[in-house]
Amino acid sequence: MAVRARRSDSESPPAERPVLTIIVGEEELLAERAVKAAVAGTAAAATGAPDDPMSGTDVHDVRAGDLAPGELSMLTSPSLFGGENVVIVRAAHEASQAVATELAELAAAMPADVVLVVTHSGGTKNKSLLTAMKTAGARRVDCPAVRRFGERMDFLRAEFARAGRKADDSGMRALLEAVGTDLRDLAAACDQLASDTDGVINAAVIARYWRGRAEASGFSVADRALEGNLGQALAQLRWALAVGTAPVLITSALARGLRTLGQVSATSGGKSNAAVASELGMPPWMVDRARQQLRGWTPAGLARAHSAVALADAQVKGEAVSAGYALEHVIRLIVECQSH
Repeated sequence: MAVRARRSDSESPPAERPVLTIIVGEEELLAERAVKAAVAGTAAAATGAPDDPMSGTDVHDVRAGDLAPGELSMLTSPSLFGGENVVIVRAAHEASQAVATELAELAAAMPADVVLVVTHSGGTKNKSLLTAMKTAGARRVDCPAVRRFGERMDFLRAEFARAGRKADDSGMRALLEAVGTDLRDLAAACDQLASDTDGVINAAVIARYWRGRAEASGFSVADRALEGNLGQALAQLRWALAVGTAPVLITSALARGLRTLGQVSATSGGKSNAAVASELGMPPWMVDRARQQLRGWTPAGLARAHSAVALADAQVKGEAVSAGYALEHVIRLIVECQSH
C-alpha cells in the first residue's frame, strides 16, 4: 500500500533528518505509534508544515514478507515529483533472505531523499538485520511487549498524562479489571474517560462510567458465567445487550476469562497468589479471583467451554440468525461445563 502526496518544488528538506529508524518489539500499538511518529517527524521536517506532515512526501507502506527480490530498489527510486521518499517495511523478521540482504545493503548506503522505517519483532529470525541497521547508524525505538501488571499501570499513567489527566492507582486497577489487558482497548478507554469525565479518575469514576458499558459489561457477564451463576449471568447479558454492548465484546470477555482460568490452573501448583501473578504477569487480585472461579472446573470442562465460546464468537459475527440467542446458549453451556 502506498500513500502519495506532492511537496512544492520550492521547498527543500533540512540538512539533517532521521533517515533510518528501526522499531523493535512485539507490542503492536506501541510499534504503530512509533512508525507514525517517525513518518510524521520526517515529513514535517521536510515540508515545514507540522500541521499537515504528509503533504509533499511519498510514503510506501509494505510488509517485508510481501516483498520480492528487487522490489525494494523500485520503492526507493526517486519520485517523479521530487522530494522525500519514505519507505516503511513492516515485520522485517518475515523477509526472505534475499530481501533481508537488500534491506541491510540499503541501510548501509541510503540514497538521497530516502527515509527508511523498519519494524522487527526482536526475535531470532533475521536478527542479523538488527545488527546491520545498528552498524548503519539507525535510530532504534524499542516496543517490548507489555505483560506485567506494573508495566500496564505505567502505560495507563502515561496515557492519562498524554490526555492531560490524572488517575490514581485505584482507578487504574479498576480500569484494568473492567477492560482487560489489551493495550488498544486500554488506550481507547483512557481517551473516553479523559473526554467524558472531570477531576482525578479513581475507582468510583470507573464504576460509575465504565461498568455496564461496552467491554465492562461483557466482563461482568463473563464473571457470573465462570462462577456458575446462570441466573445472574443471563440477567447481566440481557442488560448489556439492552444498553448497546456489541455481542462480539461479550464473547471476547468470555474467551479472555476462560484463558485466565486456564493459565492460573496450569501454573498454580500450590504457589502463592503473588508467585503465580509474577509468573503470569497478572496482578495478585486477578489470580485470587481466578482461583475462586476455578472451583468446580476441570481441565476437560475448560476445554469444552473454550470450544463453545469459539463457536459462539463465529455465530455472533454473522453465522447465527440471533446473536442474543447464541450468547444465551453459550452461557448455559459454560455453566454446564463448570458443574460437570
